Amino acid sequence: MEIFLSAVLGELASRSIQFFINKSSTPKAMDVKDSLQRALLRAQVIIDEATGRHIRNQAMLQQVDMLRDAMHHGCYILDTFRYQSHDDKAKYQDTQPHGSEELEVLPIVGPAKVGKSTLVAHVCKNERVRDHFSKILFLRDHDFTDNGLTILREGCAMKHQNCISNMNNKKLMPRTSKIIIANRSANITEFGTTQALNLKYLSFEASWYFFKTIAFGSMDPEMHTTFGHVAMGIAKLFGKRFIGMNIIARVLRDNFDIRFWCKVLDFSRRLVQKYVSKFGVHPFDVINQNRPVHLGRMAIPFEDLVFYCVYQRYSREEVPKIRVEDVIYGNVKALGKSEFLSWVSPIPPYYSYVVTCEVRELKHRAAKRKRSTANGITLC
Repeated sequence: MEIFLSAVLGELASRSIQFFINKSSTPKAMDVKDSLQRALLRAQVIIDEATGRHIRNQAMLQQVDMLRDAMHHGCYILDTFRYQSHDDKAKYQDTQPHGSEELEVLPIVGPAKVGKSTLVAHVCKNERVRDHFSKILFLRDHDFTDNGLTILREGCAMKHQNCISNMNNKKLMPRTSKIIIANRSANITEFGTTQALNLKYLSFEASWYFFKTIAFGSMDPEMHTTFGHVAMGIAKLFGKRFIGMNIIARVLRDNFDIRFWCKVLDFSRRLVQKYVSKFGVHPFDVINQNRPVHLGRMAIPFEDLVFYCVYQRYSREEVPKIRVEDVIYGNVKALGKSEFLSWVSPIPPYYSYVVTCEVRELKHRAAKRKRSTANGITLC
């Protein structure tokens, strides 16, 4: 699975890495210009040849469109490079301190749990990025106060340091410093000095591929067509919600029994239909907003599982032993409010996702037990 996830991030990571490389390295101007121009000419030849062949394959057409967009972007960069004044180049090459308004900013925008933090960590782990910077700091919301950048001495995760250089008390940074801002809101794009990266959830087709791979493990889905039919029904209920699909796929893989898979399908269908009909929203979308959700328990229908919130923990932090899927689909005894492990990411920054839930007895069940108790002796 690590290989698959790394492949998904590959294209996005390379774009982000290029942001650093292009701005931080100082090759000869003509070398950059000539290399880019040769690449654009090759792209134009490929596009012209593909257009002349009247391609009908949708996947190939999509690739051609992506290449055409990249060519347009490259032409724009080349023209910008050509028309840039020598004064601007000289100013850029100055490693003296300047005001923060001159810092370059890359915005990354995307919905919750789409992989913004993962992408940044993935890029900053690359040695081609690390070698250009003496420090790489990861800051969270509480590190920003009064519309200014406050670098906390404690709490900041310093991921890499080649050399120690004390930062100016006036909060001035060298012009070679770069900033990445990741947020769900598209409003952050106004702070960017380069084109923003807009992350989206995987397509359903890609999500199904991962779901099937995890659920069947080493077994061949073509040899178990009935299982595949049920698995696709479950996958369609959860669409592109990657973490939720990952959890359910693990449950199916650990319980390779067609009756159990059918029970998961029925349980999931009733849960989704209940929320969509009552609130007009998918229950996992409510979970992403950290709002309470009544999920219930498949194996113990007279108990309710109330989901409250999910949060991240770093790899070095301790996590709960009990997995949330064992509570939802298994027979774990866990009455009351507690924390459960949801998912551990296999790629940087290796976050663990922990959920706070409460297991309650349903009211009619509790009332029945109360009526069945006489003289301090439980009769049921």
